Amino acid sequence: MATIHSNATSAYLLLRLPSATLERIPELRVACVGNVDSGKSTTLGVLTRGWLDDGRGKARVALFRHKHEIESGRTSSVGMEILGFAASGEPVFPTAGMETAAGSAAKREKLGWDDIIRKSAKIVSFIDLAGHERYLKTTLYGMTSQNADCVMLMVGANAGLIGMSKEHLAIALALSVPVIIAITKIDMTPANVLEATVKSVVKILKSPGCRKMPVFVRSKEAAVEISQSFMKDRICPIFLISNVSGQGLDLLRMFINLTPSSMGDEEKYLLDAPLEYSITEVWSVPYVGTVVNGTLNSGTIRAGDTVLLGPDGHGAFGNVTVKSIQRKRATVDTAEAGQSVSFALKRVRRGAVRKGMVIVAKTDGPPPKAVRRFEGQVLILYHNTTMQRNYQAMLHCGAVRQTVRIVSIDHPQGLLRTGDRATVVFEFVVGPEFLKEGMKLLFREGKTKGLGVVTRLL
Repeated sequence: MATIHSNATSAYLLLRLPSATLERIPELRVACVGNVDSGKSTTLGVLTRGWLDDGRGKARVALFRHKHEIESGRTSSVGMEILGFAASGEPVFPTAGMETAAGSAAKREKLGWDDIIRKSAKIVSFIDLAGHERYLKTTLYGMTSQNADCVMLMVGANAGLIGMSKEHLAIALALSVPVIIAITKIDMTPANVLEATVKSVVKILKSPGCRKMPVFVRSKEAAVEISQSFMKDRICPIFLISNVSGQGLDLLRMFINLTPSSMGDEEKYLLDAPLEYSITEVWSVPYVGTVVNGTLNSGTIRAGDTVLLGPDGHGAFGNVTVKSIQRKRATVDTAEAGQSVSFALKRVRRGAVRKGMVIVAKTDGPPPKAVRRFEGQVLILYHNTTMQRNYQAMLHCGAVRQTVRIVSIDHPQGLLRTGDRATVVFEFVVGPEFLKEGMKLLFREGKTKGLGVVTRLL
């Protein structure tokens, strides 16, 4: 994106050329969160499919992965949807066809993910997360493990910023991820209720806990300008949308198309560093074998490379060969830092691989070290009593999700209360994990919440 100045006026010029190979297509990852019934899955269905909702859940059905999700209308797992943008800036939808004068589709073509990525100059991956409190652990894992470039918080105009919406906003702020707010259902909400919802959202964003500057995006000019700055500044763009009438959806699509991807950020993803790949999903695919999905944190990899997989239950790493690589279900020869890709592993049992493991480069030196204990600088966000030695909680640190135990607390009183900061030594209960100094961590148990950073591996 370039800015052209002419006297007192300025114009933005977007020049995006189609990538020569699938490996070079930029990708933006957006985590979609919000309270239950705020319209997350419906909004994603409308954004990625190109059709409007009928007000009774037509658009969300295509996104659900389980029978009980279709029956209840509520997401319980980490879903994934993609939206492609052509070099012209037009969205690439899964279905495309020529419309006749009568309005029916004369010829309709159904596109898979691999077809969409081949027709696109940019890909947006939407991570559909659960809104119900019962599935908060799943949502937390999705937000910490997927390396989202930004978070899109859905707020129902008829209900306001309530329940888990505040929890999800707090998690995004703790992870320092930029936030976009989409106020949904404006077609069915009375004007006075919508006004009250808008006021409450603005008030919360301006509060000392958030310190965000809310900006309403109501024009294409505002969408272009804010999309280039909100990732670095404390700006929080707000969209008013309706999935039934379509109001505000074109602005939201345009904003997402213009938002830069962090894939080429050399500070976040080191291309010249040794290979490191975090596993977030594991499957057993018939006639293929064990397949893993995750994000390349650093380095590059090529199909056929022999790498190290681990740690196992004893903290050891073993040799594996990457049989093939897919990006958004399209086969590619190579992958590099910042990309979300899948590997088919050669002669590896499904039971030998779990979420949170890593794939690293094979070198002549000693294998990577998995740790059982580590030290972290933490802040207790909430605890109703006191935390002492041997207290256990669920830790989320990147793709790692495991129960930890507090071994020692460097605090004058030897215990922690809400608002306290301290250096704490944690120990994994189940087995060792691969961590690095500087990684952000979140831990939770019931209503207890804390955040921090890994400072030392023991």
